[in-house]
Amino acid sequence: MPYAMNEPFIRLALPEKVRLLRQLFGNSSDLAARDLPLGKSGQIQAAILYIDGLVDAPTVNGIVESLQISMRTDERMPGQLHLPEWPALPEDFPVPAAGVRSLNELKAIEHALLSGDTILLLGHPDVCLAIDTSGGEQRNVGEPSTETVVRGPREGFTENLRTNISLVRRRIKDANLWLEMKQIGRVTKTDVALMYIHGIAQDSVVAEARARLDRIDIDAILESGYIEEMIQDEAHSLFPTMTSSERPDVVAANLLEGRIAILVDGTPFVLVAPVLFIQFFQAAEDYYNRYNFSVIRLLRLLSFFIAMLAPALYIALTTFHQEAIPTPLLIGLAAQREGIPFPAFVEAMMMEITFEILREAGVRMPRAIGQAVSIVGALVLGDAAVQAGLVSPAMVIVVSLTAISNFVIPAYDLATSTRIMRFVFMFLAASFGLFGISAGIVALVLHLCSLRSFGVPILAPYAPLSIAGQKDGLLRWPLWRQHKRPRFLSPGNKIRERSSGPKKPPTRK
Repeated sequence: MPYAMNEPFIRLALPEKVRLLRQLFGNSSDLAARDLPLGKSGQIQAAILYIDGLVDAPTVNGIVESLQISMRTDERMPGQLHLPEWPALPEDFPVPAAGVRSLNELKAIEHALLSGDTILLLGHPDVCLAIDTSGGEQRNVGEPSTETVVRGPREGFTENLRTNISLVRRRIKDANLWLEMKQIGRVTKTDVALMYIHGIAQDSVVAEARARLDRIDIDAILESGYIEEMIQDEAHSLFPTMTSSERPDVVAANLLEGRIAILVDGTPFVLVAPVLFIQFFQAAEDYYNRYNFSVIRLLRLLSFFIAMLAPALYIALTTFHQEAIPTPLLIGLAAQREGIPFPAFVEAMMMEITFEILREAGVRMPRAIGQAVSIVGALVLGDAAVQAGLVSPAMVIVVSLTAISNFVIPAYDLATSTRIMRFVFMFLAASFGLFGISAGIVALVLHLCSLRSFGVPILAPYAPLSIAGQKDGLLRWPLWRQHKRPRFLSPGNKIRERSSGPKKPPTRK
């Protein structure tokens, strides 16, 4: 009769336990099982099992050595008289490990092995302990590659969930930073952590996030993008309703504003919600420099409109609205386009698609040559296209300015959405001119007004309008002027700053 996963495992004989565990893993070669005779004369039958590569080898060796020494010298255990009292106190077991717990079911033992624990089995009495020995090869904490700053912390998340949690806790030393662990994925059983600050985060947002995570029923979760796609508010919108970050300081700042964070084992990108549209133009460095430097956000917003509308405006003006162009400039553009066999729309599409191909090639190629290929390819192809009379120099300038402006946007998700919207506006401009662009902008604003992120309007604090929310919007006010947390997040604790501002130096008489 096959063994049921939910039946008590502890009552089986020791050889049967080892056999069942080997059979459960298909006799995989990375499942190590060692007989471990204990006691003064080896009269106590024991075995340890672990998965090679998921455990820290020195810790496992230390556990074996500690058990052999303790059970050989402890006078309380000459035989098997006092051993029955040990399973009731697994934390007192003589092993150099941070966590020791008793297990009784095969399914729990399976998860413990796959989590990097070492299983200790005793024949008499019936003891099954899971000892925390997780380790193996892991990437060290380093500087994040996607969110670089000139001034600020240099730590970035890794692929280890425990490390990521500790990086956040080092910045928020408060017992109200609560953590809820979940396992999602029928096959992968990926550890997912829901993190929030109790008393600051809104209870309804936390409850909604918890309910959405519990509804996920999928066989595999390999990256936080899986979670984002399963729980986001609007699945068919081009614009994201959640954001991700590789920086612990950014996640900590969002938690302190009343948001929630979702950490997924195996990825350095942590999800944050609710998210606002203006948040995509904010960088971590805005808060580490003096508030005067936050004017750079206006430049990022300008770059967003340039990246989305510049080719469309060029197409509309040169095709339908030549009277809106100054006469000297119009004459120069006409001279450049003389001999160009394609209309402005086809010309722009050719250049944009070519640049997207170069960008994708630069990303997928090895780092040593990817950047060089993208730069040299853009220069060579652009110059060759102008010399061959396929595109005009003005179009090369417009496409280049558009590409550079797209890189200014701090959030990669919004930058990708902008790239897609650029082609939509180019089509509208080629079909209806400035009227098509205006209609597209109106439709875009209406769409953004309809988006919600866990119940929060994505265009807040502008739609709906909140005067207090403007203190950290297009411009950042001084920290001593931001007394309250954002109202649209409805945090439980609204006060975050109580000082009256910087003190003025005494005047000399």
